Amino acid sequence: MLLSKVAEGKETTASVKGNPVVISTWDAGLKANKGAWEVLSKGGRALDAVEKGVMVTEASKNCCVGLQANPDRDGFVTLDACIMDEHFNCGSVAFLERIKHPISVARRVMEKTPHVMLVGAGAQQFAVAEGFPLEEQKLSEEAQQNYNEWLKESKYMPPAINIENKKEHGPFAPAKLSNGEWNHDTIGMVAMDTHGNLSGSCTTSGAGFKMRGRVGDSPIIGAGLFVDNEVGACTATGQGEDVIRVAGSHTVVELMRQGLSPEAACKNVIQRIIKIKKEKANDIQVAFIALNKNGQAGAYAIHEGFQYAIKAKGVEKLVNVKSIIKKKNA
Repeated sequence: MLLSKVAEGKETTASVKGNPVVISTWDAGLKANKGAWEVLSKGGRALDAVEKGVMVTEASKNCCVGLQANPDRDGFVTLDACIMDEHFNCGSVAFLERIKHPISVARRVMEKTPHVMLVGAGAQQFAVAEGFPLEEQKLSEEAQQNYNEWLKESKYMPPAINIENKKEHGPFAPAKLSNGEWNHDTIGMVAMDTHGNLSGSCTTSGAGFKMRGRVGDSPIIGAGLFVDNEVGACTATGQGEDVIRVAGSHTVVELMRQGLSPEAACKNVIQRIIKIKKEKANDIQVAFIALNKNGQAGAYAIHEGFQYAIKAKGVEKLVNVKSIIKKKNA
């Protein structure tokens, strides 16, 4: 049963081996988790669950994931995604155009090639050879409006703090869509299946109005996503360049290996990023969510406002995540 009240920022233990659990970034994760749960609830593999789950977001109307999302500064939507299973198998695509489900192409890279990552025209060529149709690019109404607004000044700013404030942060500030959902930059998901095995996925259209060819952390194994089946799994959201700097998701998992809880591990890496960025941390958002082998979930963010969604047996809710920097009016 979906809980109407959003939980406060604290670690959630929702599963142990034998009981599946899935967590994902932002409120879009509620629907994505339902897709994953169709697999997990039937005893399916975590890998299948994390692919199916984020496909829900890739196919939805939004500005930051999928073919209808915010384009780059030249008006083209380019997609990035990666996936990783319990055996350290992983696949990734970046700068992929006109393919509806980049997460599925990433899985094919993992399963059908000797490589981990394919990019650009080569990734598209591989996708078409694997039977993925080339789709027409058609921006969502919100994405088109965002792009038209951006063209007035053509000023690049990184994806800013998750607040609805267009005057201060321009079209990069997340806004509510016509369906009432929030519009964010990435859907990252990690899951544990009934066998206690972990997998993860991450997919995005990247920073809106980015320089053509820019790739962030989302398709990079060890940055936007990492899975170690002996320890846990982690995925990231926010400004990708700063996740890459600290090999964010891998670092979180390694800290869990050393005995830190998921929340403590995420907080440690967030603190590292703030130490590097100094006062510039006021202008960016980065957050991590993690799940360990005991089914314990946790997260941490630079700024308030980040949430993650969790679904397990008898549990389905959003969790408000703790942060280092508080709102000015708090």
